[in-house]
Amino acid sequence: MTLPIHVPTQTSPARRRPLQSLALVGAIIAALPVACTAQPPTAPIAPPPSATPSAPIVAGLPDFTALVQRVGPAVVNISAEITPKRQARSRNQMPDEDQIPEFFRRFFGPDFPGPGGQGPGQQGPRQPRGGGRSIGSGFLISQDGYVLTNHHVVDGADNVTVKLTDRREFKAKVIGSDEQSDVALLKIDAKGLPFLRSANAGLTKAGQWVVAIGSPFGLDHSVTAGIVSAVGRANPYADQRYVPFIQTDVAINQGNSGGPLLNTAGEVVGINSQIFSNSGGYMGVSFAIPIDVAMNSAEQLRAKGKVSRGQLGVVVQAMTIDGAKSLGLPDANGALISQVVPGGPAEKAGLQAGDVIRSVNGTAVRESSDLPPLIGNMAPGSKARLGVFREGKTVELNVAVNELDASLAGGAAGSEPSDRDDASAPNAKGNPLNLIVQDVDQAARQRLGLKAGEGVLVRDPGDAGDAGVRPGDVVLSVGRTAVGNAAALNRALAGVRPGQTVMLLVRRGAQTQFIAVQAAETK
Repeated sequence: MTLPIHVPTQTSPARRRPLQSLALVGAIIAALPVACTAQPPTAPIAPPPSATPSAPIVAGLPDFTALVQRVGPAVVNISAEITPKRQARSRNQMPDEDQIPEFFRRFFGPDFPGPGGQGPGQQGPRQPRGGGRSIGSGFLISQDGYVLTNHHVVDGADNVTVKLTDRREFKAKVIGSDEQSDVALLKIDAKGLPFLRSANAGLTKAGQWVVAIGSPFGLDHSVTAGIVSAVGRANPYADQRYVPFIQTDVAINQGNSGGPLLNTAGEVVGINSQIFSNSGGYMGVSFAIPIDVAMNSAEQLRAKGKVSRGQLGVVVQAMTIDGAKSLGLPDANGALISQVVPGGPAEKAGLQAGDVIRSVNGTAVRESSDLPPLIGNMAPGSKARLGVFREGKTVELNVAVNELDASLAGGAAGSEPSDRDDASAPNAKGNPLNLIVQDVDQAARQRLGLKAGEGVLVRDPGDAGDAGVRPGDVVLSVGRTAVGNAAALNRALAGVRPGQTVMLLVRRGAQTQFIAVQAAETK
């Protein structure tokens, strides 16, 4: 029997799709092993570090690494504690923070209690009770444990702790502390310690690189660097006229007080002490005590527990261009003597009001503020050779410096006149300065602290008012010519020509100074 042959009809598309899908899946599965075996291994994100350092792209910049490693161990952290009772007394004596001059702020660690329990420039809650703590810096100056820091870091402290970089801590003894130079000398009981060497202070110049190491905000052993901005800066906002500060742009903040300022040889050029700030923090200007001034104070503190300073017995003021012109000086350098203290070394040596001190022992005096450090750092009893400009020529005078006595500073006290003073003496008129003065009667002379035949009282300053002369001032002399009455003043001014500058020695209260006055030009 013959079987029929069945020929299948063409498969519809709907029936073909599953087969096509299976074929596609099979093709993918078959291809996967081939793709996986063909892919290379995953590469690292970055190449491994080289075994040797690469050559620097930027060359010529200072690298302080070796300096810090060598001198860093001699820099210490200082913590000073004040008992609650003493803190309360100190707080009652401290001014409000807004009364502290913004130009110079001494800086403390963040835990130091200022007015209301918080330090200058610090924000935070008041501390209701408990002692205060100041955090500062310092550095070793000998292998047997002598440490230099700032006076204001340890001032009034009952306990002072010195911490070394190896974490050892020592209770420190305050050998002595001097507020005027802001230097304190401490001693810890240890031997074989690393210490820093002093630089030659006279070689520190503006533009040199310097490094500071300290504990800003309690962050131990922080390093900052910059350059010296200026040297010999005076501080008009604190009673430190015997310190010619080093000004730098090194970043200094609270807690850096007492730390070293170093040159690139690792030698100490100064002690970081103050900052210029409107906010209490670093603003690009900081100040250090020169190391020669600091070491001078430290040696005296170690030897006798206090610091003695030399004095001449003069009151000086800054020179001006007009003043120099009237005195015949070639420039405005020097310190103009406005008052000589009776019985002092200057009077004995023949110095006079109107002299201009131009040098001390060969060192030039450019500003009046240069003179106090030069004399103050001399030992009492030593000789000072002064270059003095007087009446058109320079003379040299030798002065035996004696010990500074604050009671001799300044002039006699006085006050402005009352309306009764002008009734008993005639007015002087008609001089080239249009200056109206009057004779001083005996009662007013005693009240103003004037000697017999000394000075005339200003009623109307005339042209001198533009230069700063005020009613109530006492004119003591015209140039070097003393005036004791109105007639004498007129005679002394008679030869003054229009446009000429003349120097008037004027006393105002306890201060005596020369004022350069220009006579009015004729029209």
